[in-house]
Amino acid sequence: MKDDKNNVARAWFLKAENDLKAARQIMLMAAPPTDTICFHAQQCAEKYLKGLLTYHQIAAPKTHSLEELARLCEQAVPGITTELTEVETLTSYGVQVRYPDDLYYDIPMADAVEALAIAEKVKQAVLSMVKF
Repeated sequence: MKDDKNNVARAWFLKAENDLKAARQIMLMAAPPTDTICFHAQQCAEKYLKGLLTYHQIAAPKTHSLEELARLCEQAVPGITTELTEVETLTSYGVQVRYPDDLYYDIPMADAVEALAIAEKVKQAVLSMVKF
């Protein structure tokens, strides 16, 4: 069973890394689409948190709320929410920026840079808490 959960956790981490790579690559474009960078940053953080939950044999819910996922991670890793206080910044990028509705807006480059930095921080925090 342990190998299965480790394989599933690794799969989450690989998918998360792909989102991070995409965000980094898009950032290099001339006039990059900042909403897309923010979306991939949110997806990266979400997948790393879901991978951590899987690693600790906690069912990952179907949610884009990073606060909810961090709270669930707290059950397995007490204190993680204090390391991840900035994840709430990313949550709205999981859904709202995907559609051109009333909530859609042009995201400043500074916000995209911040989103990418938060995703990197989530990655580092999560990977420091797993041992394969």
